[in-house]
Formats: sequence, structure tokens, C-alpha cells
Amino acid sequence: MDIQIVGVKPIESCNVILGMAHFLKTVEDLYEALMDSTPNIRFGLGFCESSGPCLVRGEGNDPELKNQAVQSALKLGCGHSFIIYVKNAYPINVLDQIRKVSEVCCIYAATANPLQVLVCETDQGRGIVGVIDGSHSKGIETENEANSRREFLRKIGYKL
Repeated sequence: MDIQIVGVKPIESCNVILGMAHFLKTVEDLYEALMDSTPNIRFGLGFCESSGPCLVRGEGNDPELKNQAVQSALKLGCGHSFIIYVKNAYPINVLDQIRKVSEVCCIYAATANPLQVLVCETDQGRGIVGVIDGSHSKGIETENEANSRREFLRKIGYKL
């Protein structure tokens, strides 16, 4: 058994969603869920097939994001994992729809931060052990920092 760290770098103004599913039709179902989620969304997704030809399947409505997702999925190479690059929307806009796709087993991360994906490789294949999302905590927020957080949420329209 070998554990590797596979880096996933975000694209500017994008978020990345990393998850696990279980069936070939996941690609089309995730595409439909994302298209139905919010107007003006731009995205690309890559899905690692884990049986048969074991190909990376891709879909999306943005060629650059689709290419990035497919390349990232190939780099991960973990059966039944999927990676989605999202622009013009936040994960909060799409996670419910993604979770409702019947093939989706779990979501490891939804972030604009760089990810480090811990990948375990055995004789059979590769799987995701865990995810490191961004940096470690550096302290506890002050009242000023809490106020800044609240102001930011109001500025982007998520609170009154």
C-alpha cells in the first residue's frame, strides 16, 4: 500500500467540489443537477470510471473548466470519484442538488482553497483516504473578525 498526496489547485474565481459516486450515469446526472441549480452557472466535471475501460468521463458547459476537471480527475485516478469546477456560483448553490443525485455517496470537499487529496494505492487500484482543505487554524476570531465575517455574508447576499 502506498499513500500519495495529489494536489488540486483551484482556478481563479472557481470553486472545486470533490466527491464519490457509484455508477457510469453519474456524469449525465451531475450535469443535469448542476444545470438545474442556478442560472449562469459555468462548470466542468470529471468522473473516474472504476470498471470496464476505467476511463475518465467528462461533461460541462465551459470547455476550460471541463478540461481542468478531466485533467484533475485523471491525476487523482481514484475509481468512482468525481471533481467539479464551478464558476458563477458557490458550492452552497449546488450541494443540495449534487447530494440528491442517487449515485452520489459522499462529498469530500467544496472549496476555493487548494486541496491536497490523500490517495491510497494498492494492487487493485486507487482510493481517496482524505482531503486537506486549505491551511491549519491559526487562532480564534476576535469580535472585529466576527463582525467582518458577518459583513461579508451580507455583502454577498447570504444574510439580511
